[in-house]
Amino acid sequence: MSKSTPAKKEGVNLKTRWENTVEYFRSVYGELKKVHWPDRRQLVAYTGVVLVAVTLVAIIIWLFDMGLSALMKLLFDAFA
Repeated sequence: MSKSTPAKKEGVNLKTRWENTVEYFRSVYGELKKVHWPDRRQLVAYTGVVLVAVTLVAIIIWLFDMGLSALMKLLFDAFA
């Protein structure tokens, strides 16, 4: 039994790269035409939701940090 060697891959030349790049951007443009873009009202509402969510998470993290800091201070004062 003889092993068959795979065919050598042809080198990628400048023309092939250019054609691949053009095809890529054509497909990106085609996909972007399918996207449902929000109108101004929706965009403002979505932005508000994100800002409120980020603010709430920041407050929760801050509260946990303050609580843990106070607990650590009590522990250090008790055992120092």
